[in-house]
Amino acid sequence: MDDNRKAILNDSNSIISKLQLLSVFFGDDIIYKIFLRTQVIHQLFDDNAELDINKLELFHLQYTQTLIDLLRKIKKNNEKSILILLDEIQLNKELIGKIMDSVNTFQQFKIDQQRQALKINTSLRKLYQVLSDDSAEYPFSKNINAFSARYAQDFYYEISPDLINELIAYAAGDVYSNAYAVIQRKLMGLLCKNDFRSSFFCGLRAGDQIIEVYQLNDTDRYFLYFPLRELFLFCDISKFNTSGAPTELSKKETFIRELTDKNNQLNSSVNVIKSSLPTEIKTLLTDNYKKLNDINFLQNISNVDVQANMLKSMLNTDMM
Repeated sequence: MDDNRKAILNDSNSIISKLQLLSVFFGDDIIYKIFLRTQVIHQLFDDNAELDINKLELFHLQYTQTLIDLLRKIKKNNEKSILILLDEIQLNKELIGKIMDSVNTFQQFKIDQQRQALKINTSLRKLYQVLSDDSAEYPFSKNINAFSARYAQDFYYEISPDLINELIAYAAGDVYSNAYAVIQRKLMGLLCKNDFRSSFFCGLRAGDQIIEVYQLNDTDRYFLYFPLRELFLFCDISKFNTSGAPTELSKKETFIRELTDKNNQLNSSVNVIKSSLPTEIKTLLTDNYKKLNDINFLQNISNVDVQANMLKSMLNTDMM
């Protein structure tokens, strides 16, 4: 084998290898078929020494290399688009990380409801003793208002200020009071009868005004605690809507879920964009493959030239 023929066949193998890598990257059937057809053409010249080896070189120069350049350009443009998506994904991840530290989870809210109810029940039992003994002792459990301060923004029902005022209205003759608290007389009696057993029912808020609502265990009676005035009154829950429970996820958690969903969508887009081919390119490649597959290569080299020129025109456009 003369040196020129050997060099052209070696170059041909190298070009075909590049096309093979691109066919694997894009994972598109038509590119793989073109790769296989190009191998057949190479083997045709390799097996037939009498053929003009320069035609193989011309084929690769005009067609295969142009196709490789076009696919590389598409790959590069796809990678630019992916980088934009990856930047957005990273920013979302960083934001999620920052928010996670301060998230109030619904699960923790449910756990802390039980702790808060225990504090309220203990405080009311103590308040009963203080009122009975006419004592000046402070009746409330430590940090009794921390629960609402933590969870009201995310988990309490929003109601109007007017409704707040309606719910906390009372007649002076209907309550017991001291320097620390005000409690409805009949409520205190019912609490004693029920052994100060109650459970957190829901929270209400109107701006900075907060109400905690409790249900007396094993009854259909409810009472409220208004921290701003240390006030305990019966509560008519029919005055506000509890049919749609507050979100089981805090606003921060909801935002995190939205960002996570967005990142999942972006990651899916990355996988699609990575190996995507413009429709017009796929159409052209399909047409090219048909011509490469149907023609007698040696007799119709000019037809390949036509297809190569179309590829070059695609390569030189700004559409990608």
